[in-house]
Amino acid sequence: MTEWDIKKLLILRALSERGTVTAAARGLMMTPSAVSQQLSNLAKQVGVPLLEAHGRRVRLTDAAQLLLRHADVVFAQLERADAELAAYVRGEVGVVRVGAFSTAVPALVVPAVRALRDAHPGVSVQVREAEAAQAYELLAAGDVDLALSLAAQAPSGRDGRFTQVPLLADPLDVALPAAHPLARKRGLTLADLADEPWIFGGSGPWSDITRGACEAAGFVPEQAHSAAGWTAILAMVEAGMGVALVPRMATPSRRDGVAMRGLGPGTPHRHVVAAVRRGAEAGVGVSRVLTALRAAAASR
Repeated sequence: MTEWDIKKLLILRALSERGTVTAAARGLMMTPSAVSQQLSNLAKQVGVPLLEAHGRRVRLTDAAQLLLRHADVVFAQLERADAELAAYVRGEVGVVRVGAFSTAVPALVVPAVRALRDAHPGVSVQVREAEAAQAYELLAAGDVDLALSLAAQAPSGRDGRFTQVPLLADPLDVALPAAHPLARKRGLTLADLADEPWIFGGSGPWSDITRGACEAAGFVPEQAHSAAGWTAILAMVEAGMGVALVPRMATPSRRDGVAMRGLGPGTPHRHVVAAVRRGAEAGVGVSRVLTALRAAAASR
């Protein structure tokens, strides 16, 4: 039987995730030559080529992809072992590191932390704000234990590294200037706003979500202004500079100059998910935090 080296498998997975030997080496804090040597040794151990030349780069062979599918199962089982050992050693005491996008922190994470303080005071949550896509990078690198992100930013369901837990379908409301003629229209739909100037980010998930929702309603939004922060977006709406889609979860305190309107049966949504490294959901601390997040989402 082959003597498996977990470190070499982790290096192979890092190469698969990051695409180049240099990037994998940087992420693992190794030299590129050390990465190449370890992968060469792994190929000798298993007796099949794992890399092949592809222009100036290398790419994984089919044998390497097969090996990684099995490695994902191994890593998941090791995560479960870590979780069970932690529960054995610490019982109900432990730190769970949570990476979450900005609007999820006050809407979901903070209520979950408050609930945990009362129900499970030994479980401590350490929060790290991160963009929705970056949260998965932090999770894969082991920098956080649980990531809150958007389903639109999630890896493919075939990715064996993570377990995803749906939390919330967050409705998107439209923000209009309070004096806008459509601000009090009954049965307002997104299509009614097809000719309006729109305010949304120039790129990233919110740009994709806004464009996708408008296109589903039959039009391409005219981007009059670009902004990423809700304070800036709503200030421009209040000034009559355009309209914007705003997640209900992100809606800040009331602004007298802004009318927030729901869009009825055709309301678009963004889907919020929690993710952990596969197998880690068995850990006492992570399980407690997931339960608290589900409860916070349900209360909305």
